[in-house]
Amino acid sequence: MPNFFLDNEDIQFLFDHLDLAEIARIQEDDFARNDNGDTDFAPENAADAVDNYRRVLEIIGEVAGEMIAPNAEEVDLGGNTLNDNGTVTLHPLVRHNLDRLSQADMMGFTLPRKYGGLNCPNLIYTMATEMISRADCSLMNMFGLQGIAETIYAFANDEIKDMSLPRFSRGEVTGAMVLTEPDAGSDLQAVRLRAYQDENGNWFLDGVKRFITNGCGEILLVLARSEPEISDGRGLSLFYCERSEKVKVRHLEHKLGIHGSPTCELVFDNTPCLLVGERQRGLITYVMALMNGARVGIAAQSLGLAEGAYRLARTYAHTRQQFGVPIEKLPAVAEMVTNMKIDIEVGRALLYETSRNVDRDNNNLRVLEYGLCKDKEDEKQRRQDSRVYKRLNAMLTPMSKYYNSEMCIRAANDTIQVLGGSGYMKDYAAERYLRDSRITTIYEGTSQLQVVAAIRGVTSGTLEQWSAPHESKPYDDPMLAELKQKLIDARHAIDAAVQENKPKGNSYLDLCARKLVDGAITIVVGHLLLGQAAANDRKKRVVRRYLQRDLPVLASNLEQVRAGDTTPVDEYALLAGPVPAA
Repeated sequence: MPNFFLDNEDIQFLFDHLDLAEIARIQEDDFARNDNGDTDFAPENAADAVDNYRRVLEIIGEVAGEMIAPNAEEVDLGGNTLNDNGTVTLHPLVRHNLDRLSQADMMGFTLPRKYGGLNCPNLIYTMATEMISRADCSLMNMFGLQGIAETIYAFANDEIKDMSLPRFSRGEVTGAMVLTEPDAGSDLQAVRLRAYQDENGNWFLDGVKRFITNGCGEILLVLARSEPEISDGRGLSLFYCERSEKVKVRHLEHKLGIHGSPTCELVFDNTPCLLVGERQRGLITYVMALMNGARVGIAAQSLGLAEGAYRLARTYAHTRQQFGVPIEKLPAVAEMVTNMKIDIEVGRALLYETSRNVDRDNNNLRVLEYGLCKDKEDEKQRRQDSRVYKRLNAMLTPMSKYYNSEMCIRAANDTIQVLGGSGYMKDYAAERYLRDSRITTIYEGTSQLQVVAAIRGVTSGTLEQWSAPHESKPYDDPMLAELKQKLIDARHAIDAAVQENKPKGNSYLDLCARKLVDGAITIVVGHLLLGQAAANDRKKRVVRRYLQRDLPVLASNLEQVRAGDTTPVDEYALLAGPVPAA
């Protein structure tokens, strides 16, 4: 029977290769069994915790392969239904899939055990999300919205936590992050939905939200303007409310793909709600944390979709005969398939490294927040570590979302090309993969916004800081040592290009940002693959092919950066041509 964990050699290799014992130790507070895990189910030590993680992933892999994947085509064709009373009925198989995950106790994945959760680290959740997405990309938009519960746990008061988190863990409710509006998409500072208090201090919401993934969910976290006199992000707060007759779905969007995931327009009609955390920190603190988690989720969604597309292309290329041979024997097809596989391993290495750093940051903050430091010196060191982790994640998170979402579109597109005319038909899942993939570079921040976020780390020394321990790592294999030196030289070339062009101002660096971020990703992933190659002979071939392919691209991009061409901005009207007549 299909199991999307046991059939994926790369996920299993990384499960063993990454230091999950260290992640488990910080996740479980050195196995002290505090209130984060004071139950009979808490692991006794690192080996016990890692064994639990493996069992969880095997269960997810089984549910994904045996139950979710076979339903994906029917869910895509059927979609969901908007009812006359402003509610939504999910496709029966979507409901069935969610019920199976609930029965397997997988809907409180990262929540503490005191709320009925599994207390799994983000890295394990990322692996699970990838497998769910491979089975049905659209279902991930409900499974992956467990970040709603994480945000409640991190920032809400005990009243809100106690009324919502156990229900999340039992699978009784799903959530939605209710942020965007008709005139506030990427620019969330423009949010206008009104939050106001009555004479008794009770909060209410009034207005419209649009493009809300799973907006029909039972628990909504809503970004609203609580300070009408402040027009920017400082006037926004975050609110908790539950589905009722005071909030209705006015419209279900008709979309290119992810048909199993309802995307809603919501109308709030003086809807009762509760304030999450403090006023005026809605966007600046809470939503930014929520969106960073969501971006890691979309990167995992992209990776899972790419894995599914690759497997279809690989199988078809092996079985389809043309000119008397399988088409995988044709060099052009062989290059497409091998590039697809390498790109997926690149994306997985980058995403898992990001998730590992997220775990370090989250757990360090939790120890600080709950006063669990051993002494003043420990607290001082943790505050220093917190600054380092934040800088790293501010670079790695947008890199992961950007790379994997762009990569999954390439993989889906190339899968159709490998299948040829058959790929264009609905007889195969290839066309669904392409339709589903297209949203990943748009929602939770477009690729352009991810690049703008990541470039700050590239130009401010964070790339150098991340690279330092990897550059000092010795390799016995001469080939790996040579490739490491090439990565060191390439990073110096990136630094030189940045310093050379800094005098031209931020506008020029933003114009060059994509090329510089692409180069930085090559450096980061190159080092990660070298580390993998030291433990696995096949990975030596992977890293060699990857760097032979991508280091020349990096050099070409830097040559364009140094050229200083600003015509796309300076001569925009001329080069773009006149605005077309209506």
